[in-house]
Amino acid sequence: MTLAHSKVTAQGQISVPAEIRKKLGIGPGSVLEWEEHSGQVFVRKAGRYNSEEVHAALFGDAKAPAKKTSDVKAGIKQYMRKRHARG
Repeated sequence: MTLAHSKVTAQGQISVPAEIRKKLGIGPGSVLEWEEHSGQVFVRKAGRYNSEEVHAALFGDAKAPAKKTSDVKAGIKQYMRKRHARG
């Protein structure tokens, strides 16, 4: 089901329709994430992760034993470098 449409400008920019901005709670300065899975593109407001998703991204196994603070910080650093690597 299509919620709204946007047109791409010559500079590659789009406007986010008002009803979508309201649903996502976004405004000027908000960051959106674009993900591609199996030929489909998903857009969401950045930073919308629960603690289980963060744990899985950092450590993989949801049943892993508790980690020390230094391990968590190292895991976050590694994940961010991988996620934002240029290449």
